Amino acid sequence: MTSPTEPQDPIVTPSARDGAPGASVAPPDGEGRATALPGSSATAPAPAAKVGHAPVPAAEAGHGDAPALVPEPAPAYGSPAVSLRGLVKTFGHKVAVAGISLDIPAGSFYGLVGPNGAGKTTLLSMATGLLRPDAGTATICGVDMWTDPVQAKRLLGVLPDGMAIFDRLTGTQLVTYAGLLRGMDRETVASRTADLMGVLDLREAADTLVVDYSAGMTKKVTLAAALIHAPRVLVLDEPFEAVDPVSASHIRAILSDYVASGGTVIVSSHVMDLVQRMCDHVAVVVDGQVRAAGTVDEVRAGRSLEERFVELAGGQLSGEGLSWLRSS
Repeated sequence: MTSPTEPQDPIVTPSARDGAPGASVAPPDGEGRATALPGSSATAPAPAAKVGHAPVPAAEAGHGDAPALVPEPAPAYGSPAVSLRGLVKTFGHKVAVAGISLDIPAGSFYGLVGPNGAGKTTLLSMATGLLRPDAGTATICGVDMWTDPVQAKRLLGVLPDGMAIFDRLTGTQLVTYAGLLRGMDRETVASRTADLMGVLDLREAADTLVVDYSAGMTKKVTLAAALIHAPRVLVLDEPFEAVDPVSASHIRAILSDYVASGGTVIVSSHVMDLVQRMCDHVAVVVDGQVRAAGTVDEVRAGRSLEERFVELAGGQLSGEGLSWLRSS
């Protein structure tokens, strides 16, 4: 596996540096120094401009070894941390997202569920600035993603699904790089990196190249990179996929504390039981449209979330026609 030739950091786009579109910063060298990419005049990530209040440093206490990630002060619960209006995306003749409008309340743990191909990843990609919509708007804490993308992305931590990363860095270097790109001071970055690598059970692999990580370890180190700056809003696409149960428990503890302190988490998942136990709000996306949205209790309407999901997604498919598969 080879590393990408263009910077594809899973947390911020290259244009986030200095607010200058197209500016590029290379990953740190072996000593952790940021270096300029060939053809770029950038020499190091400049401190990010402040938006609202500065992030609060991570606390020492938490669940076991888990760092308590404290996001910037957020609006009162119930006001939208993320507001989507009329988002549309087509690929040729395929309509992936068909005019979705959705409000994610600040301070909520919001689940996004839907069958394969429903448009969940496309929707999250447009909401986080990774994919330009054909129509519609997305705002993050009141900042429009497509008229002021640099400012909006400073409020976000993103774990996309399947995006290339700098896998020729070690785990520690990758998370450190993400923090430095955010304009954090080196001492805070080092402290939080050590905390995150510990709680995600990556301490022994901290100096191993990411290319040699398993799928689950890669998921965890990119999650650490999304958490490093304690953002206002976390958007996590399938964060528990390929993650072992012990690490998943630690991750849920971190995210629960994060939400309790005022942060907002949006998580897509296919595991209905997990969403029902972990989230307080949920939206069901089918064929590029929101079929139901609200609190978990409102959406499931007295049934399990899985039963309600199957109903909204078109019912249970039978196994008829596979008589040859049955034992005699």
